[in-house]
Amino acid sequence: MSDTGLVIAGLTPFSTVDWPGKLAAVVFLQGCPWNCGYCQNFAIIDPKAPAQVPESELWSLLERRAGLLDGVVFSGGEPTRQPALLEAARRAKQLGFQVGLHTGGAYPRRLAALLAQNLVDWIGLDIKALPQNYPQVVGLGQTQPATATPTKSSAPTAKLRLSIPPLNKAGQSAWESLDMVVGAYREGTLANYEVRITVSPGHDLDDTNPETLVPLAEALRQRGVQTLAVQQARPDGTRPEFASRYELPGARDFAADLTAAASRVKSLGFQHFTYRGV
Repeated sequence: MSDTGLVIAGLTPFSTVDWPGKLAAVVFLQGCPWNCGYCQNFAIIDPKAPAQVPESELWSLLERRAGLLDGVVFSGGEPTRQPALLEAARRAKQLGFQVGLHTGGAYPRRLAALLAQNLVDWIGLDIKALPQNYPQVVGLGQTQPATATPTKSSAPTAKLRLSIPPLNKAGQSAWESLDMVVGAYREGTLANYEVRITVSPGHDLDDTNPETLVPLAEALRQRGVQTLAVQQARPDGTRPEFASRYELPGARDFAADLTAAASRVKSLGFQHFTYRGV
């Protein structure tokens, strides 16, 4: 079987945690345009790094596991960064596997192509912040100001429509991808999804923290999200400068603060809510 051109950084033969309710192989694709502080896969961010796993190994694994695995999850890095993902997803479907995707939504056009061709069955979408906070959260610069304009100025419960500065491509891309995922699910062209928020210790805007979690979750609810997971960032495998946050004064209160904030998020009324704490 010929290669599609995937650059694979790692391959997990089977997993029960990367696609809720499914037994799946997980393919970690090399490269990501972002540089999030809490990333546990930061070693595979560099898009120029060579493959660590021959692509032929992936197809050999799937051929052997046909009928034994529910599906294959393409993760990363940012899997939609690689143009070959489209053909790889198609090939996995042809082999009889369901296809899952872990993405931050950095490349909405490629995500749109996957959805349009019915090449993905489930998406785990990481939403990292409100749109205007993306540059700092993903390591691309300072948070940019945004204005919030109500859809109806006289309505006290009016939804807020964020006006995102044009230079904030990261935030625009992620939230455009969010709208695609929610829309595809509503239309029945995407079987299921999960929007995920990763929460870190700290009180600034370089990551979502317990203080900023609830406003972010409320914005997602207003955007139509029905399935949300809140998960605690873990120091294992992260950069030393991020892991050191867990040694700062107040870090001991982080788990309790996050649990309390997650309880408030649960009360917002999502159809499906999952909290992944310690």
